[in-house]
Amino acid sequence: MPASASTAPTTASHTQRVLDLARQKGLLRASDLDAIGAPRIALTRMTAAGLVERVGRGLYRLPGAHAEPSGSEFDSLTTVATKVPQAVFCLLTALQFHELTTQLPRQVWIAMPRGSHAPRIDHPPIKMVQAAGEAYAAGIEEHLRDGVRLRVYSVAKTVVDCFKHRNKIGLDVALEALRDARHNAKATADDLWRFAKICRVANVMRPYLEAVG
Repeated sequence: MPASASTAPTTASHTQRVLDLARQKGLLRASDLDAIGAPRIALTRMTAAGLVERVGRGLYRLPGAHAEPSGSEFDSLTTVATKVPQAVFCLLTALQFHELTTQLPRQVWIAMPRGSHAPRIDHPPIKMVQAAGEAYAAGIEEHLRDGVRLRVYSVAKTVVDCFKHRNKIGLDVALEALRDARHNAKATADDLWRFAKICRVANVMRPYLEAVG
């Protein structure tokens, strides 16, 4: 009896700390519990009790969190960002994020530092490209969605990346992105030219940049 009595407050304390962290972060990794001194088995107990729900391997959130207005729209991105913090959303995924395409990519496109291994994620499906130096690090923006920090390339960097990887996504997609970005004043010619030089596609983009003005 004494052992049970002493364990109950500890379990309740762990539960409350996990719930507080889930509200703060949106998505929880099992490893996040180490920082608050709670055992990972707490997530198993809380899932069985309906206090949290498992949304992927080692990923949890509060029940109904996906019902928030922006939840379903960013579910895939927040899942990837939580499991692969160094990933930067790029190409078709970044175009969708910046509302520069009506296409719904079948995969989440991410950029990783050259030499990285492909992330092991059950869902969503991932398409990875690699870059080094400024071609990877330049143009990264941070956006907070559902309590999770998303790293997304800026509009100008995304458009330039579309030209750099035109063989993967199609030149027509790159041209449409360029036209929309300039027409809607989402990227300046100077920014586009700067990233074109960083990504070594200035000669490829020059005629298209001159055509759109």
